[in-house]
Amino acid sequence: MRIFILIAAAIVAAPLLGLGGFYLLSEAKFREVTRDSPFEAAIPTDATSIEHGRHVARTRGCFGCHGQQLQGKDFDEQWDWPERAVAPNLALYAREHDDATLEAAIRQGVGANGKALISMPSYNFARMSDDDLAALIAFLRSAPVVEIDLPKPKLGWGVRWTFFTGEEKHMAEWADAVPPLRFDGEEEPQRAHGEYLAMTMCNECHGLDLRGATLWDAVTPDLIVVSAYSREEFEKLITTGVAMNGRELGLMRLVAPDRFPELTDEEIDALYLHLTSLVDEPVPSPVFWRP
Repeated sequence: MRIFILIAAAIVAAPLLGLGGFYLLSEAKFREVTRDSPFEAAIPTDATSIEHGRHVARTRGCFGCHGQQLQGKDFDEQWDWPERAVAPNLALYAREHDDATLEAAIRQGVGANGKALISMPSYNFARMSDDDLAALIAFLRSAPVVEIDLPKPKLGWGVRWTFFTGEEKHMAEWADAVPPLRFDGEEEPQRAHGEYLAMTMCNECHGLDLRGATLWDAVTPDLIVVSAYSREEFEKLITTGVAMNGRELGLMRLVAPDRFPELTDEEIDALYLHLTSLVDEPVPSPVFWRP
């Protein structure tokens, strides 16, 4: 009788041990990160810098993901991957963590617990300047804290498997893959400014090199398409998400009105210059965001 009990216990325990081992291995995968030197730039306190930080937050999409009051957001009804994605209360998070922890999450894709992040698009901020990041942190800490009940995020076993097998990359890997900025601000100031803006705004959706992406069941175009637009048509596109033929552009129609009406004429000019210049450049390949 005892032998049958032991056999039954082993049958029950085996899958549990397997799941436990897989959980630990997947956790180890998320801890395969190397953080840069701690962020040490001074965080400003003056009103002008804080207002600039708000401009950075708006144009880089912080309000869209974290709520219009930065109160956090549950994406349960919008996303089914991961099992439950929850953007934290950003005003509160900025107060609860030091500068280096915030920088690691924003630019490097590494959370406060030392693990790689999953949903935070840190690659969109990887080339953000120290000055802009410091202003952004200053603004986040100045924003009123509006607390709401938020559930805990949850990955789910299927998502853990995709990361464990390498089918998906975590955000620290994405951030590491962002190409460096190429243009010199002294030699080509407007082109360099446009490149910087594009590489901290547009690469969230259009590939880390701005030349399009085919991931997550979505296809976004090579931003060479801007060459087909006049400066006026481009401004309408980027501020409304409506193409020059009047067609509403899906995700762009959702994102653009929340972020880009705040762009200055100077910023739009610089963006337009850089994006229309892509027509003279080859498309890098192969890259994982554009198989």
